[in-house]
Amino acid sequence: MLVNYWYANPVGHAVEGLRYAFGYQVASPGAKVSLLLSDATAVELARCCPFLDAVYTVSYPFGKAGSDPRAALAHVPREWDWVIDNFRVQLTSHERTPGFKAFFDAAHEHFRPRKGLTLTGDEPPPYSADRQLRLELPDDAVAAARQRLGGRRAISAVLAGQSDSRASYPSTASWRLLLSRLSERYPEAAIVLIGKLGGDAKTSTTAMTRAEVDRLLADVPAAIDAFDIPLLEQLALVEASDLFVSPHTGFAFAALAVGTPWLALSGGVWHEYFFNGVPFHSLVPSPRKYPSFTPAATETVDDVDGEGPRIPSMTLGRFREDLPEFLDAAERLIARRISYEDALAAYFPRLADAYGGDTSCIFSFDNVHARYVAAPRVASTTARMVLPSESVVRRRLRRFVGTRLSLRSLRR
Repeated sequence: MLVNYWYANPVGHAVEGLRYAFGYQVASPGAKVSLLLSDATAVELARCCPFLDAVYTVSYPFGKAGSDPRAALAHVPREWDWVIDNFRVQLTSHERTPGFKAFFDAAHEHFRPRKGLTLTGDEPPPYSADRQLRLELPDDAVAAARQRLGGRRAISAVLAGQSDSRASYPSTASWRLLLSRLSERYPEAAIVLIGKLGGDAKTSTTAMTRAEVDRLLADVPAAIDAFDIPLLEQLALVEASDLFVSPHTGFAFAALAVGTPWLALSGGVWHEYFFNGVPFHSLVPSPRKYPSFTPAATETVDDVDGEGPRIPSMTLGRFREDLPEFLDAAERLIARRISYEDALAAYFPRLADAYGGDTSCIFSFDNVHARYVAAPRVASTTARMVLPSESVVRRRLRRFVGTRLSLRSLRR
């Protein structure tokens, strides 16, 4: 079977595709499962998945129609028992993304599935939901991480996401507060700063600057600079860490895929939806003081740290108020006192409260939230990541009229 998960470039989407492929392979151990990805995403992660029979990469632009997509697909075998499309092909909103539509129109002409064409998470073929994907990192990346840490324990942090403006992520002052307090509590631990300063063909450009990173390195003596090293080496550092800290970012999906607990600095437009069987804690801000996941979440204010405008949920004042919860969650995750089930059970009611009780806005990979909140009934036996209905999507987009909304944010 071929899982056709061609999509936009962020790392998290590559991890989603790997996780879907893994779910089909687990459900049919004797089957040969292959994966198709855009060559603009983190395709090196597929080398860490020995359960895959083959990986195919296709060069074609996501945001706009490019050259003939049929030519881009020519090297991919046409005959399969099953072809399993990225579930987003069913969303009418994606028809307005020319590159996406052109690619899947060509794919439907190119592939000849003998048994059927379906969507990720649907059955048949059999699919195993909510299973833990574990990336097997190469020995050289693991060795490089060990050398960089020099035998020290570690806490890793991705300082910004890769798909939004600087105002949507914690300031240097906020990171100094959080990381300094972690370092005080765990003085023997290296604080690993992870990110990417320059853009390339496979990632978006991070919102952090070299000057900001250098200030944190000076202010947090235990900090180690892991910016701009190869992705698999960064993940090896995360795998060697007791805790991973970040705002909402697709890199966190990869962190969960190496088994490291995630302390998410939640807020902004998008809530956490990918969990992968690994303990986590989502630091959901007070919806009454620091709105998130709503249009008000993108309206910037002047932060008290003097570093420029910031969305409410990423201000220094917010992190000062939530510091006790942050440190308590870090301690419990590091000590492995939070189970995966406990994490889910604690998170989704808080998320529902952040949405003002409107659970129709909640979605999650493999629909795991349905066990914890009264989510709208899905008229299917599907186990895929169930996004809000088209009417809900349209309603949320209309609510964003007059605010910053771009193709880049829609890709996330």
